[in-house]
Amino acid sequence: MPTLNINGKETAVDADESTPILWALRDTLGMTGTKFGCGAALCGACTVHLNGAPIRSCITPISAAAGQKITTIEAIASSDKVGKAVHAAWVKHDVAQCGYCQSGQIMSATALLKGKKKPSDADIDTAMAGNVCRCGTYVRIRAAIHDAARTLA
Repeated sequence: MPTLNINGKETAVDADESTPILWALRDTLGMTGTKFGCGAALCGACTVHLNGAPIRSCITPISAAAGQKITTIEAIASSDKVGKAVHAAWVKHDVAQCGYCQSGQIMSATALLKGKKKPSDADIDTAMAGNVCRCGTYVRIRAAIHDAARTLA
């Protein structure tokens, strides 16, 4: 049984090592904050952090995470300084419409702000390009990221 470091806790996962991280999180561990969107790493709904970098958990097998740190939306929204600022900005700017993509959006935005303290519009567009919002809240997403950056400055 593989053991993964998820949100700072060593967790045994009763799944085959070829199982995508997404399904280990959702189906095996009951952590449903990370969403299934396309299953092909095209929409970003399944974004989690692996050692701080955003990855698509729908195509990344749990074997690729052995000995590394997985961070999910559950930890970002509750115990991460940057994640809390992003989450607060999301609420302030009323970013979520249907909300389905938002955990992946927040994970990507958090990774961006950890790497760039004051991102430009182009930086935001590049970092968020792989995250699809079917409701089209991209203008609010950009505004929320700028607001979170100002809050963290």
